[in-house]
Amino acid sequence: MGAKQIWLGVFIIPCGIVNTYLVDGGADGLILIDTGLPGKTQRILDGIRNIGRRPGEVRHIVLTHAHIDHIGGLAELVKLSGAEVWASAIDAPIVEAGRGFRPMKAAPELIPGLMFRLLSKKGAAAEPAQVDRTFKDGDVLPLAGGLQVIGTPGHCAGQVALLWLGHRVMFVGDACVNLFGELNSPIGYEDEALGRDSQRKLCAYDYDLACFGHGAPVSGHASVKMARKWLPHPDDDHGHAEHVKASVH
Repeated sequence: MGAKQIWLGVFIIPCGIVNTYLVDGGADGLILIDTGLPGKTQRILDGIRNIGRRPGEVRHIVLTHAHIDHIGGLAELVKLSGAEVWASAIDAPIVEAGRGFRPMKAAPELIPGLMFRLLSKKGAAAEPAQVDRTFKDGDVLPLAGGLQVIGTPGHCAGQVALLWLGHRVMFVGDACVNLFGELNSPIGYEDEALGRDSQRKLCAYDYDLACFGHGAPVSGHASVKMARKWLPHPDDDHGHAEHVKASVH
């Protein structure tokens, strides 16, 4: 499967078990969010060409976090595109070493926990790549009109989500997943309590499309759907939706 447009200016490129995303940043060129596993780079290159663009048009690569399935193709893609690399200040040393990934335990839920046991590999390493620009929670990256950085630790300490300002699109990373038609935990946590806080934090923003590192995007009042999953909601659906809308102002 090649690239598929899922929103105006947003394309998903599935790379096996993980998704990468392309954002058409206009004058800022193409922005690639995450780079998949090692050995899957050709899928990303094919996806770029499928939409009539060239790898050299990728001018920026933004990483949601430094796990092997999100930074695995980075070094090769930088060589082919010359793109500038953006990563959180916490994760930048891991990206530049290609190893030293932070510890993680399986999520308590059945399906994510099983996936953790199937996919976790000791000694995994990526080709090192230089990070050109670092960011932190609360920053707004001056790309495509603004990508707001939202710190979402828990799955790992340096993870962030990215809100595309003015476009109502949230790139969730692995704060949670959408597998088998259900929002769920990521496959594992470095700190589960922080991870739960981050899931609730994402409910305090207003967006229509949520893009996950694993699983299908959620569209149509995605922030409300996230809130129904991650926030306590003793009221009925209508009352809860009104509460969520009010909380983002």
